[in-house]
Amino acid sequence: MKKYRKLIRTVLFALLLAFVFRSYLFASYIVDGESMEPTLYDGNLLMVNKVVYDWQEVNRHDVIVFHANETEDYVKRVIGVGGDSIEFKNDTLFVNGQAVDESYLDPLRPNDGKLFTDDFTLNEVTGVNQVPEGHIFVMGDNRRDSLDSRYFGFVEVDTIVGKVDVRYWPFSQVALQF
Repeated sequence: MKKYRKLIRTVLFALLLAFVFRSYLFASYIVDGESMEPTLYDGNLLMVNKVVYDWQEVNRHDVIVFHANETEDYVKRVIGVGGDSIEFKNDTLFVNGQAVDESYLDPLRPNDGKLFTDDFTLNEVTGVNQVPEGHIFVMGDNRRDSLDSRYFGFVEVDTIVGKVDVRYWPFSQVALQF
């Protein structure tokens, strides 16, 4: 009988820990769509760190989940943060006038002679020259097929659910930190 009490107590403690981790520290998400290929694929299961931005600022190139509206959450890559000016020219990202390496896009870039990311300036797509403070500019890695800040504008930092830390399904694609 004493053996069973110890087992029950251990199981209850494990369930309590799992509940706390799941409710307050991490969330699980399913990728829906192709906008983040080749980084993430439709149906991938993600573990999202919900508390990381309580301790640090959102950084360029972070892959995040945010509330797009009351019923949908999107997963995208942060391209610009408050104060940044953004421009794409000849398939190259420029942030604050400096070219930025986006080698994570290389596996998806088709060799068809067309731009992977159409040229634009922040002012052309949003009407302002800089990302406002408290906001971010996001894009999907599949630049030709992504509903992102080029279409719906800036994302408020307060709507961020968290940073994608782990892809845990399918097992053949398990990865940490994007």
